[in-house]
Amino acid sequence: MNRFAEKLSLHGLSLRRARLQTLQINVGRKCNQTCTHCHVDAAPWRTEMMPADIARRVGEWIQEHRPSVVDITGGAPELSEHFRYLVETAREAGGHVIDRNNLTIIETEAFAWLPEYLAQHQVEVVASLPCYSADNVDAQRGDGVFAKSISALKKLNAVGYGTRLPLSLVYNPLGAKLPPPQAELKADYKVELRQRFGIEFTRLFTITNQPIARFAEDLRAHGQWDAYLELLANSFNPATVEGLMCRSTISIGMMGEVFDCDFNQMLKMQVRNGQPLFLWDVTPARLDNWEIQTGVHCLACTAGSGSSCTGALGCGFMPTATPLSLVLFTRLPRPGRAKTRLIPALGAEGAAELQRRMTVLAGPSCVTSSSC
Repeated sequence: MNRFAEKLSLHGLSLRRARLQTLQINVGRKCNQTCTHCHVDAAPWRTEMMPADIARRVGEWIQEHRPSVVDITGGAPELSEHFRYLVETAREAGGHVIDRNNLTIIETEAFAWLPEYLAQHQVEVVASLPCYSADNVDAQRGDGVFAKSISALKKLNAVGYGTRLPLSLVYNPLGAKLPPPQAELKADYKVELRQRFGIEFTRLFTITNQPIARFAEDLRAHGQWDAYLELLANSFNPATVEGLMCRSTISIGMMGEVFDCDFNQMLKMQVRNGQPLFLWDVTPARLDNWEIQTGVHCLACTAGSGSSCTGALGCGFMPTATPLSLVLFTRLPRPGRAKTRLIPALGAEGAAELQRRMTVLAGPSCVTSSSC
């Protein structure tokens, strides 16, 4: 039994599928960026992409079963030669389509058409922007990425995104810490992006870094692996389990394999019923109540307020009884705004031990704040 399964058992919980709502399609590993936190290990030199025959079979399944949401991801999903086919097939089937966009792809000459195309087909854009600060974004995603991202956001705004069309931004922490409160961080993003750049957006999603792929390698390289898992485990919130994305989503691999989520896909934890299953082997009804495959990485989705591909799960966080799980939420001041703190009543000894253990994780920046 893995550590996540132990947490479920301790709280008398099980994790099984509800009604399928979202079909998430990972079209490949190729990307025009190489981000330090990427759970897909995507990069410009990756060549693994969904072939044409698989894309057609996925499209046929969409036409037959008409999932409510079709979520297209990668890599940079737009680099797939089948991206437009999947978008248009899903829209014709009445689905709400999501493009998980890294923004900088819009700044390349070959994809300058993207904003108008996405707007024409009313595709929701979910875009990565891990901070409103250039230093933090470039540290995580590469030099010059922030400036390109701002330029791309302005182009999306120009065709109606952030006002009449949905534009969601995605934040994930820089380092081994939990995301800050989603609502407070969204307010900060709104002020900073509007005042500094005139940018509007619809929603902000906060996502906890998954201890897999590049981020796992970085944790181990810096001696933070055990401490990060301890943070996730001790921040387990049973109220998040019901809303986990794996209950209503299936993730499809490049060859049509079925996974419970994109993270399981990267760990090759394929859904099985005595044998590996592919999309054309299942129907939405057949998936109802199936047991979900879990691993220690699942702790990232149930830590604190919870985490999913659509951000925090909105669950109040009641930490377990260890000092490490009592995360400090500190609202950092901007000029003209008073500083406030929400600190659990730990007593002097408890607070000192908490600070010591949090510092082990990632230095002083591990204290979670509503500022990115």
